[in-house]
Amino acid sequence: MQKPPSNAYHDFTEYLQQKSGITLGSEKEYLVNSRLKHIMFENGIVKLDDLLKQLKLNSNLCSRVIDAMTTNETLWFRDSHPFEILKNRIIPELLKANKHSTIRIWSAACSTGQEPFSISMAFDEYKNKHPNFNLNFNTFATDLSSKVLESAKKGIYHELAIERGLSKSAKQKYFTEMDDGYWKINTEMMKNVKFESINLKDNLSRAGQFEVIFCRNVLIYFTNELKREILVKLHKQLKPGGYLFIGAGESMLDLSDYFELIHFKPGIVYKKK
Repeated sequence: MQKPPSNAYHDFTEYLQQKSGITLGSEKEYLVNSRLKHIMFENGIVKLDDLLKQLKLNSNLCSRVIDAMTTNETLWFRDSHPFEILKNRIIPELLKANKHSTIRIWSAACSTGQEPFSISMAFDEYKNKHPNFNLNFNTFATDLSSKVLESAKKGIYHELAIERGLSKSAKQKYFTEMDDGYWKINTEMMKNVKFESINLKDNLSRAGQFEVIFCRNVLIYFTNELKREILVKLHKQLKPGGYLFIGAGESMLDLSDYFELIHFKPGIVYKKK
């Protein structure tokens, strides 16, 4: 029989949801203990309820705990379809409309940078096939975790991480080999990417307006109520007719008044109404 969660764990999950929006079930106490044990040891904290007391007094400790509890599983060109749709359908559509000299793309929950840099590579691949390409682009890459953002800004990855979703030809084209098995993404792929810390629970208006938003594989960690709230806010940040990509396992809930579901073969995307 499974042991019921402690009162301290219950209080911690409420604290985490309030700060980050992340919702943990009653069966994840082992995960919390595993991810926080090093932080607690370093700060001389033995019990989870004592950690909660310290979190209310120490903002740096709060940031470290949020970083530890944020899931940052990612890879290059994850699921592939969104990047193919971007290259083969959305970019040509924007070119044909001839309304934009610069495309703004938002990579929300960008983790250690694989998604926004994959977007840079997708644009480069399109430009190489279309010499008359005359659109500029910039990618606004955000995450809640300051730790992963600092890593993303460096653009340095171990070879094992590079090989997760990236072809050998892309590795040779877009990266420069360093020492000890590390590779650095080329400056050309970094220059159009700006990283910033944003909590999707907050007011998103300062992010500006976008033609395309990638908000993938993060909504699954929120309650349905918060998911809806975030999706409505993202709708406001899209320009008329803009596109939203969410994760393959995520749903749009009942927001048909806000978005039109567009089917591609393969893949789907949501278009602002």
